[in-house]
Amino acid sequence: MSAPFRLSATNIAQAVMRGETSAVEQAQAALERIAAYDAVQPQIWISRASPDALLDAARAIDARVAAGEHLPLAGVPFAVKDNIDVAGFETTAACPAFAYAPEGSATVVERMLAAGALCVGKTNLDQFATGLNGTRSPYGAPRNAHNLAYVSGGSSSGSASAVAAGLVAFALGTDTAGSGRVPAAFQHLFGFKPSKGRWSTQGLVPACRSIDCISVFTDDTADARLIDTIVAGYDAADAWSKPLADAPRSHRTIGVPRRDQRLFFGDTEAEYLYDKALEVLAGLGTVVEIDYAPLQEAAQLLYGGPWVAERTAALADLLATKPDAIDPTVREIVSAGLETRAVHLFKGIYRLAELKRHADALWDSIDVMAFPTTGTTYRVAEMLAAPIALNSALGFYTNFVNLLDMAALAVPAGARGNATGFGITLIGPADTDRALLDMADAYRAAASLPPPPPLDLEGKMQTVKLAVVGAHLKDMPLHWQLTSREAKFVGAFETAPEYRLYAIANSVPPKPALVHSGEGASIAVEVYELGVAEFGSFTVEVPPPLAIGTVTLSDGSSVKGFVAEPRALTGAEDITHLGGWRAYIAQLT
Repeated sequence: MSAPFRLSATNIAQAVMRGETSAVEQAQAALERIAAYDAVQPQIWISRASPDALLDAARAIDARVAAGEHLPLAGVPFAVKDNIDVAGFETTAACPAFAYAPEGSATVVERMLAAGALCVGKTNLDQFATGLNGTRSPYGAPRNAHNLAYVSGGSSSGSASAVAAGLVAFALGTDTAGSGRVPAAFQHLFGFKPSKGRWSTQGLVPACRSIDCISVFTDDTADARLIDTIVAGYDAADAWSKPLADAPRSHRTIGVPRRDQRLFFGDTEAEYLYDKALEVLAGLGTVVEIDYAPLQEAAQLLYGGPWVAERTAALADLLATKPDAIDPTVREIVSAGLETRAVHLFKGIYRLAELKRHADALWDSIDVMAFPTTGTTYRVAEMLAAPIALNSALGFYTNFVNLLDMAALAVPAGARGNATGFGITLIGPADTDRALLDMADAYRAAASLPPPPPLDLEGKMQTVKLAVVGAHLKDMPLHWQLTSREAKFVGAFETAPEYRLYAIANSVPPKPALVHSGEGASIAVEVYELGVAEFGSFTVEVPPPLAIGTVTLSDGSSVKGFVAEPRALTGAEDITHLGGWRAYIAQLT
């Protein structure tokens, strides 16, 4: 399972209907995959179907197929976030004290089961769907399947990890503040968040009931379309459900945040990947910058305004009777809603109406928005050290969508060097769900991205890429400082044409100074990859006036590399015209 093994719901169902495989065979294969992956991440699951129960369900599906019934999800294994009811499973919302046995399944689950799908289990989540990172659960913290040191994304953490690890073909999540999109971005998945009311929320434990959506994680748009076809539609049992509508929408004009309003929280790889995504989008339509400030103000209302009280309302009884049963971070967040006064709520409602009027007017000048899904990602250890601040950073581009009644689709858009995913989110007005799927197809075809990185089965070593420009080059005097740390040679590159190179005066051995300059040139460098600890020990040994900073390469990507303090230029010789240190050393001999 070292390679990313992804399943297609569409292909499985078609194969079962044609008799090329059976639902029983698919159930057995799912049980084997899950058992094998339990050694890596058992915390993906809160509860699972017993093998006997799953095989009995599969036999019933095979009998229905044999009887001539058409089942569009015949034999397809799927998982359900454990704040959505499934008959025969407890619903816990990741809080054992809250657990209950539902009388029946949520409407969306009923429709999937009726279409022949096999529910293999309930997945872990940020408790009560409060969080975007996946670490707020007493059942453990699901990890990013491609790099176990990093967060899975939440709150639909287990669902995303189950699909990313190839355990199931698709998984249901929920999305109130971005929980159906953030985990998709981190784990190279599609995260389809339908318009409010398109999919029934009957049988969902509410987070913010007025804006909650059930969502789905898939490996492609074909599966998202298939699932939407099966579960979308009016449900009289859901007070928030609405009649199904599909509004056509082009993608000729694509709105993106102004450059000065984009935040990547120091993540230069994410910034680079977003710029590359914009280059692809520019080939599909006209990319225009829009003012993100009003949308961001709306986003702040979700946790910084009165809407937090809606989360409090959902947990009021438990908060009053068993507060210690609630995760401390979740309790801190929802307790704030106890202080919300009705006057604050109405002021928030009025301001949101004004911001929605502004947002609706945007659709007169743009057809779709294409935002980063998140500006960065974090290690689990980092998230646990600052759980509220870092979680807020993950919601910077997501929190406004449901408040402003928009549809959204998270789309993979590249991988960082650490194998975690970067994604963009296509956002449209309500009822443009199918149009967003069409645009995602066009984007993916134009982007031609490679497949997801391999799965991380043991916890991969964290590495840093380092550009060296002088005495650390291969066959140069200080190259041993890299080889002694088992640095891996990545390749020979050039910097962006914005640097000048100097030979530092009186340096033994001779060393260069690389300086960023608006009137520079491209300078030859070599890039090596070191473990984080080895990089740290290397950095400690860098003598002044040199230092380690960030160097931009000719393709626009950034790596760590040697830079210099201003004093390095005292008496130094400008050798920029030589294009690199090797040419200078050759000249000396």
